[in-house]
Order: sequence, then structure tokens, then C-alpha cells
Amino acid sequence: MRVQRRDIESLDARQRFLSTLPEFIYGTAGANTPCVQLVANDGNGLIFDAGTGLRVLAKKSSPQKKYSILLSHLHWDHIQGFPFFDPLFEPNVKIDIYSPFPETGAHFAKQMKAPYFPVDFDTVKDKVRFVPIQAGKEFSIDGIKLNCCKMSHPGDSYAYSAQADGKKFVYATDVELYLDTHKYGNEIEAVFSGADFAVLDSQYTMQEAIEKIRWGHSPFSYAVDFAAQMGISRICLFHHEPEHDDKKLDSILHAARWYAKFIVQADVKVDIAVEGTEVCL
Repeated sequence: MRVQRRDIESLDARQRFLSTLPEFIYGTAGANTPCVQLVANDGNGLIFDAGTGLRVLAKKSSPQKKYSILLSHLHWDHIQGFPFFDPLFEPNVKIDIYSPFPETGAHFAKQMKAPYFPVDFDTVKDKVRFVPIQAGKEFSIDGIKLNCCKMSHPGDSYAYSAQADGKKFVYATDVELYLDTHKYGNEIEAVFSGADFAVLDSQYTMQEAIEKIRWGHSPFSYAVDFAAQMGISRICLFHHEPEHDDKKLDSILHAARWYAKFIVQADVKVDIAVEGTEVCL
């Protein structure tokens, strides 16, 4: 899109021209790997996944004495931010890591062994507690009620629901969704049903998904269908395809909104994940 002389002749002309530009031109979705923070009204918070976004979270949030991190799975893009998490090296800080995978501690330690990282995990291990959890077995952290379920992904991945202050939040990345709801058991319905907001894997277009069956990710249209079936009010398209630029992501957002309105005809509000975005429920 090229600016014309008439578009800069006056303040009003410039404002009109700027108002016609697409949203993606004002910034980027970002490139850090998954990390999402949930904060309840009382100030207690949880962190979902420890991708490279975890480093940014530490830089931009107020220091705490305790952090609770819940892991969807152990693929590297979901844990690689942990060695760069500033609170890990602060005195008197404790970090609880909740995971349904056995030997999570050993896997975290491996990525901080020489020659991969200059600080050995043994020097900080006393700060970190690994807490095993089970799918379908409810638990709570600082008054936030939690549940998780196993989803379809190579090596498995787990989705979480968190309930506090009368709202239900779901974090579900790296999942391959199905249109056939009979494939979903009670554990999955317990996590997703009636959620107010869900961060939901929607990495692919339909054409890409057809070419990548069993890769463990979903097309955005399936995310909309799934939300409608589960009675989810609002979704955030998440875990973007690395090959998609910001213009492509913007087109996916508008296509998903059109799909929800005219094809599914469901009252599902659709947003897309952009680094630094805050959502109040």
C-alpha cells in the first residue's frame, strides 16, 4: 500500500490514511515460544509453559517470592526459557513446576548441563520443586482450582483448566483437535466445557493441516468448531506456524471470525495471540 501526496496534505488526511491501514502493520505478533500467565483477582498467579516467553515475563513483571509453572509437555520450545528465567538465580525465590510427565526434573537438568548451558542445574536445584499431577484429578494452587487432560500430540500434551473468581480459563496448546466429538472423553469435557476463555492451538490453515495429519496441531477452523461444541465463549488462536508472517496471521484471524459467524453460526469471540496482550475476564 503506497501513500499518495493527498494523504499527507493535512492532519485530517493523514489520520484518514492511517485509519485505512491493516492492524498487522502497527506491530508484530512476536516470536517467543509459549508462556502464558494467569493472575487471579487476589494477585495469585500461575504460569503455563516455560518457553522463551518466560524470560520476557520475568523482565516485565513484578518480582515474587514464589512461582508456579504448569507444563503442557516437555518439547524444547516449551521449556527452553527456564534457564533464562531471572528469578531462578535470585535468593529466597521458590519455583514449583507441575507436570504429568515422570522424570520432569531430570529433563530440566539435562538442558542446563555443559556444554549446553554455563550454569549447572545442581546450583539452583534447591529452589525448584517438581510436583507430579494426574489427568482428571483436580488440584488447587493458591486457591485456583485446576484440572488437566491428555490431548493428541506426538509424545502427548496436556490441556489445563483454571477456575477462580467465577471464571474458567483453559490453556490448550500443541493439540490436534477432531470434529467428531465422540472421540472426546469425560476428562476432556471436564476441562473445556463452558470455559469463558481458551488459549487454543490453531497453528494451521486447513490445507496445511491436511498435509500434516498427526503432527499434533490444529487448523483454526477446528478450533472454532471445538469451541462451539464445548460452549467456550472466547478463544485465542495460539501457537502460530513459524512460516506465517504477520500479514498471514491477520488474514487467519479475519477468516476465523468469518468462519465463526457465517459457517458455524456460533457466538464465539475470536482473538489471536500477540506478545504482551492482557485479557481481563
